[in-house]
Amino acid sequence: MKKIGVFGGTFDPPHNGHLLMANEVLYKMDLDEIWFMPNQIPPHKQENSFSESHHRVEMLKIAISGKERFKLETIELERNGPSYTFDTIRLLKERYPDNQFYFIIGADMVEYLPKWSNIDKLVGEIQFVGVKRPGFQIDTPYPLVFVDVPEFEVSSSLLRERIKNRQPTDYLLPDEVKVYVKENRLYET
Repeated sequence: MKKIGVFGGTFDPPHNGHLLMANEVLYKMDLDEIWFMPNQIPPHKQENSFSESHHRVEMLKIAISGKERFKLETIELERNGPSYTFDTIRLLKERYPDNQFYFIIGADMVEYLPKWSNIDKLVGEIQFVGVKRPGFQIDTPYPLVFVDVPEFEVSSSLLRERIKNRQPTDYLLPDEVKVYVKENRLYET
């Protein structure tokens, strides 16, 4: 049975913080692979102002290229409407019955778990892995395993703002992703 870490997000754009978190969870949890899973419409985000899904998929492909234990999973983009983790996990388990799934969330998402659709059923289906981040409370009644990751304060929203304002993004996202963003004029006003 393969142990698969599922790392969901908008990945708009995917950055070195995402890669660092995935790599740390991969090794500290002794997983076989990490599947990066871009959301269609995340239920916890108010607006749907993300780059088109094909851009986010291409940027993820570029970001994980050459990392044989990092894969792209587009199951949430195959469905319309909000991307509820409970529905996604059920579909993944149907498609890949021989895999054991670990769902990776940042410390910023831990406080929202009580609001997740079917959370009480979901915790019985998968193991949640929480990635600690400074400034976020990690107290929860849910059975999470926490992984320490070296601090690297970067976010996709910070990068979008920096790109929009023509500020440097060196060392924050993979150079190949920077080239894709520039060639496709993403995040410009």
